[in-house]
Amino acid sequence: MDKHENTDEIKIFQERDFAGGKTPEKEIRSRWKNADFISSLEFALSGIISAVREERNMRKHLVSAVLVVIFGIVLRVTMLDWLILLMSVFLVIAAELMNSAIENVVDLAADYKFHMRAKRAKDMAAGSVLVLSLFAGLCGAVIFIPRLWHLVFH
Repeated sequence: MDKHENTDEIKIFQERDFAGGKTPEKEIRSRWKNADFISSLEFALSGIISAVREERNMRKHLVSAVLVVIFGIVLRVTMLDWLILLMSVFLVIAAELMNSAIENVVDLAADYKFHMRAKRAKDMAAGSVLVLSLFAGLCGAVIFIPRLWHLVFH
């Protein structure tokens, strides 16, 4: 039996567990914390893998990232250009991870029912990905368009 199937081992905290500023006992709280660096890394990688599997936009961002790397190699961008391109790619991917996390938490908090505040929170999180994607697109345009122009017309 999976350790999470045993309801005796899982403590669902209620508001009263935190009443008057109390904090649950350390041994109960310890399940919330990562035991070591490897555990932290496993949880982080699990989150990234979940986002890739479940979020269509994350897969689109990854395809875009691969295309950026291919264009960068073919067009022989400078070291500074690589830094700007990679920063843009990683910022967009990080924003998409945060957006997905926010959407999941909002859905959980709203019990999957429509609430205008929940919609606004999700829209704002999606807006942050859009803003960073526009930034990344501008960076790509500034770096790639002159090189493509030179390649085609010279």
